[in-house]
Amino acid sequence: MTGMTKNRMDNIGDKAKDTANEIGKEAKDLASTVADKARDATKVVADKAGDAAGFVGDKADAVADRAGDGLKNLAGKVRENTPDHGIVGKAADKVADGIEQTGKYLKDEGFTGMGKDMLELIKNNPVPALLIGVGLGYLLARATRS
Repeated sequence: MTGMTKNRMDNIGDKAKDTANEIGKEAKDLASTVADKARDATKVVADKAGDAAGFVGDKADAVADRAGDGLKNLAGKVRENTPDHGIVGKAADKVADGIEQTGKYLKDEGFTGMGKDMLELIKNNPVPALLIGVGLGYLLARATRS
């Protein structure tokens, strides 16, 4: 090979290396940009999901608040329409107290508080909770069997 051909070959080799390095840098930058965009999109989706969950939780608590008011009113109607004394009066008063307490609990705690209390109950009593879950699952399976 002549010196001139060797120089040209070396130049072509150098240009190929430079081009390969440039493509590698661009690919790395592109991958970084794609990763950043994916991270941003994931954050937006997570934020939207959190907002939606908060909205649903607020609506559920508002429904629980109204249900609590309704139960308190029902307790008042039970007391108004039953005798004040005697066995029936005492039983009706106990029922009205239970309804009123349930209404107060719903109004004060909402479904969010009920969920927290349910989790606490399950944590404190895991075996009975598991047995109740299995029993309910069995009953649902029997009820839905065709």
